[in-house]
Amino acid sequence: MAMAFVLINCDLGAEEFVISELKEIETVKEVRGVLGTYDILVKLEDESLDEISKTITLKIRKLDKIRFTMTLNIIKGQ
Repeated sequence: MAMAFVLINCDLGAEEFVISELKEIETVKEVRGVLGTYDILVKLEDESLDEISKTITLKIRKLDKIRFTMTLNIIKGQ
């Protein structure tokens, strides 16, 4: 099982909307609002990093009100 975290910066005041949309994506296992440079932290799990990349590219980045993302892929065994 592959895992990644995605840090999301969204439009001001859009956090609740984006969080609710993210919760509808099957690969998304956890979503949290955070303080700092980024607004939202997302945990994703899927069969492979390729599948996670597809979810990020085709679903998460396409959501309205998302400005930019940073993906942190987890290294197996560490």
